[in-house]
Amino acid sequence: MPRALTMTIPRAVAAVGLLVVAATLAEAQNWPSFRGTSGSGVADGTNPPIAWDAEKSTNVKWKAPIPGMGFSSPVIWGDRVFVTTAVPSNPAGLTFQYGQTVAGTGQTQKDDSYNSWRVYALDKQTGKILWERVTKEGIPRSQRHVNASQANSTPAVDGKHLVVWFGSEGIYCYDLNGKLLWNRDLGHLSSGWYYDPSYEWNTGSSPVIYKNTAILQIDLLKNSFLLALDLDTGKEVWRVMRDEIPSWGTPLVYEGDGKAELVTNAPNFARGYDPATGKELWRLGKQADINVPTPIAGRGLIYLTSAPTPFSPIYAVRPGASGDITLKDGVSSSAEVAWSKRRGGVYPSTPLLYGDLLYMGSNNGVLTTYKADTGERVYEQRIGGRAASYTASPVAADGRLYYTSEDGDVFVVKAGPSYELLSVNPMGEPMMATPAIAQGLLIFRTLRQVVAVGGRGADK
Repeated sequence: MPRALTMTIPRAVAAVGLLVVAATLAEAQNWPSFRGTSGSGVADGTNPPIAWDAEKSTNVKWKAPIPGMGFSSPVIWGDRVFVTTAVPSNPAGLTFQYGQTVAGTGQTQKDDSYNSWRVYALDKQTGKILWERVTKEGIPRSQRHVNASQANSTPAVDGKHLVVWFGSEGIYCYDLNGKLLWNRDLGHLSSGWYYDPSYEWNTGSSPVIYKNTAILQIDLLKNSFLLALDLDTGKEVWRVMRDEIPSWGTPLVYEGDGKAELVTNAPNFARGYDPATGKELWRLGKQADINVPTPIAGRGLIYLTSAPTPFSPIYAVRPGASGDITLKDGVSSSAEVAWSKRRGGVYPSTPLLYGDLLYMGSNNGVLTTYKADTGERVYEQRIGGRAASYTASPVAADGRLYYTSEDGDVFVVKAGPSYELLSVNPMGEPMMATPAIAQGLLIFRTLRQVVAVGGRGADK
């Protein structure tokens, strides 16, 4: 072998190794959208804490009060945390109820006071507010569910663009220093109970970034559609109308060995699209009528669930499908569907795929675990052994699962084939938002503030 070649190979291997390390470090410090990188909810290698007490400030790095009310989740890029909120001029506009008896009522909260919709950038290590921007002010165009807010959608960030969506109040794109790049008014987006349109619940889906587009799933009482906007200009790249009724899940972009697929979950059909063009690739029927969980992917499968009626299905779909792949009655698998269950699906939180197990947490706190490849049930256990209500989706890191109740308790469960509760951590306030993880920090959005918890790992 020539000397020049023998010298090049080790250097090339070292260069590849450095690229892998750089990519891993980037993922460890960023949580760019709802449920983090690829919507997985997983951040291994970040070393978040196991135990803390926000009420006593034990293992609490900082607390940052945020005015108003927003149930959007925090996102992280580099040294910055971004959150959104809506601030009413009348304190009565902060009316909020939670718990099992509230979620199922469909009760609408009428917001008729002047609101200010805002975006905040916080320093990740200190919680100091770096900048604040008012995106819009006025009377809300849409009413909301009594346990929702006027700022439900989680932002998406890619290092250059910060995309925030306030439903009927429009979509806005900033750079990371708070400069407004563009905005789009999408009009009044009426989302609620399709049986009775007087129940208006507001939107809940969050934007996702794919290459140079921001993609939104906008399922309404009438004229539902998917929308892709150019990140640099806000111009429409494509729009696809959907024969759908309201849904509240965030779309997933799955990039496997083949073509990328944009996967949506909704009451009529779960669907796969080409994210570059919006062309529909496949559809899967027999879904629940109140459809909230976001699709997740891993182990070569795409997982979908919904509840409560008329079905509460779980599906494990193989990527690359085409056409209508709805299962016939009495059939639980096919060439396109690896396995499925007619009952057992959950809402509103999104399931968690971690290792070779699929963790399904219901809104009343029952955790059911399945083998991800086959659907075989592994165990079922009520989280913490107590009744509670759950809206936030679980996250995982370094062998631990984090479940956040609406009461403001965070249950840390050991990942694996048997249930083991590691700790119960009070936050002192109700919580509806899904936490973010980065570099040893768990960052929570409570009713009134953003809280960062972490042990020594947060300083590294």
